[in-house]
Amino acid sequence: MSDNNPLRDPFDAIADPTRRKLIRILAEPREIPLHELTAQFDMGRTAVSKHLAILKEAGLVIDRKVGRETRFRLNAAPLREVHEWLSFYQKFWTMNLISLGQLLEEEEE
Repeated sequence: MSDNNPLRDPFDAIADPTRRKLIRILAEPREIPLHELTAQFDMGRTAVSKHLAILKEAGLVIDRKVGRETRFRLNAAPLREVHEWLSFYQKFWTMNLISLGQLLEEEEE
């Protein structure tokens, strides 16, 4: 699998709250070993690894072996699509709220 050709949609990958928390943790500038990530959750190493695998399939996580340890870091590039989608709706709701405010002001007059 290539980072340029993810197998999983980033929207699907971030749908789970555990994976969103993993992304937030991995936003640190350093690589984080699996045992440190596992310590952040009330679940076993295997469950955390499964979540990391889904994030990796979406191109959101990059892993690297260092000796016997696997370290992970965030690759935020696939989140650009999510950001662009959300930006559209942020503008949509902002414009609708402005229009609503203007309508309410007109009714008060």
